[in-house]
Amino acid sequence: MIEEPKIIQGGMGVGVSGWLLARAVSMLGQLGVVSGTLLDVTLARRLQLGDPGGHVARAMAAFPFPEIARRVWDRYFVDGGKAEDKPFANLPMHSLEPPPALVELTVLGNFVEVWLAKEGHEGVVGINYLEKIQLPTLPSLFGAMLAGVSYVLMGAGIPRAIPGIIDELSRGNEVRQRIDVEGALAGEESHIRFDPVAFCGGTAPKLHRPKFLAIISSATLALTLAKKSSGKVDGFVVEGPVAGGHNAPPRGTMQLSDLGEPVYGDRDVPDLEKIAALGLPFWLAGSYAHPDRVKEAIALGAKGVQVGTAFAFCEESGADPDIRRMVLAGVRDGSITVFTDPTASPTGFPFKLVRASGTLSDAPVYEARERVCDLGYLRHSYRKDDGSVGFRCPAEPVAAFVKKGGTEAGTVGRICLCNGLLATIGLSQIHGNRGEEPPVLTAGDDLVNIARFLPDGRESYNARDVLEYLLGKEAVQAV
Repeated sequence: MIEEPKIIQGGMGVGVSGWLLARAVSMLGQLGVVSGTLLDVTLARRLQLGDPGGHVARAMAAFPFPEIARRVWDRYFVDGGKAEDKPFANLPMHSLEPPPALVELTVLGNFVEVWLAKEGHEGVVGINYLEKIQLPTLPSLFGAMLAGVSYVLMGAGIPRAIPGIIDELSRGNEVRQRIDVEGALAGEESHIRFDPVAFCGGTAPKLHRPKFLAIISSATLALTLAKKSSGKVDGFVVEGPVAGGHNAPPRGTMQLSDLGEPVYGDRDVPDLEKIAALGLPFWLAGSYAHPDRVKEAIALGAKGVQVGTAFAFCEESGADPDIRRMVLAGVRDGSITVFTDPTASPTGFPFKLVRASGTLSDAPVYEARERVCDLGYLRHSYRKDDGSVGFRCPAEPVAAFVKKGGTEAGTVGRICLCNGLLATIGLSQIHGNRGEEPPVLTAGDDLVNIARFLPDGRESYNARDVLEYLLGKEAVQAV
């Protein structure tokens, strides 16, 4: 087993870093990472498409609790696939006490993705979660651990509780996690719980404890996590503001450039000496997809780098092939740009948008879409007047958000990332006469340079091409 890979493949989007990509990277000796976001939805929708290729069926057959797998299969599988113009079945939204069927789907979705990524080789596989998406975290972790995941990576927040939760899940013990609730009074706490014993019907297996890597942007956060987490932090991914997806906001008062992007300054440059002094391995992320930058990172004390954008548009990526071709064509002719949008994400974090026609970064497409929140993964929890916990999303219909105590100003420019990212991987919802949900694309600033992987007039490239470019052909060996 590779304990400290030089290359971590980023866990991007909803299914962009799917099992096929992670498997390809892991089979070549580096750390392949699946995205852990919305895996319950992606499993349900793949089953409704008839499980093309039979991959889901193969993984579900390996699930250690066949009666649960059978219930999920019977609930969602459509033989031959649903009609193209028929919408996917809606799932219940996650809550403090989710229905058992949703918990089963969540556990199984994470198991399936990791199991497929690990199938048939001895490489290591990781899974990436967002701390901001708290409600599905516990059953998601359990499902990934049931499949033998080797690494858990988490960013977009301060995941102090996660290492201890992983410890307890590995022992088969019940776990709980405190939920951030806006407006909670002093002394008020809300939690989600997951009991492996109850889920497994009386006996919970002892599981391998995966390593935990926190995705951070500062030495201060690294120190906090290393010293004050509930369990062991095994390392860090130090991510700069040029990386794709969510970025940490600039320190201090938010200032925008003439283009409308957040301005990052010297205070936002992580102190690598302080991070190295903690004695834990770390990797650097954000425009490191170049062999010289890999060497630079290692010279600075890192074990290697995390690379996302270069993998996001390779042949094994989960992004729709037509979208990949469009982006690569746009890179070649210079028409594709990346914009760090300070308001797009419902999380409040800056979010990298690939500006491309036909996507939600295109103003006419954004304006034409009717706002709907039917997935709810990026909702915020808040204290209602009666003391109970409610949920609202800045990307939901404006009137609904305001009725729940939000402000109209808080909805301006917000994008439904849940629906948009599912559309990017070919799983877009259909809303009656309004048609399909449009996609949303994210990538790091390094997107403009990925044509380097297309020599000799080639129209596409694969994960091996990326690794051989970064490490040299002699260093890329199958495991």
